[in-house]
Amino acid sequence: MRINIDRDVCIGAGQCALTAPKVFTQDDDGFSELLPGHEAGTDDPMVKEAARVCPVQAITVA
Repeated sequence: MRINIDRDVCIGAGQCALTAPKVFTQDDDGFSELLPGHEAGTDDPMVKEAARVCPVQAITVA
């Protein structure tokens, strides 16, 4: 599955990093980013949950 983070929409709430800490982190400014090695996607079932709990729907999974 392909993961996309719309950095123009992200507000840095950190729900993704709390929900799927093996896939997401926050950069120095507090905004969401993928951990190295997950740019092409992952099979982690928590990724879809992280997208669901994002308060501004900045994460899409396809």
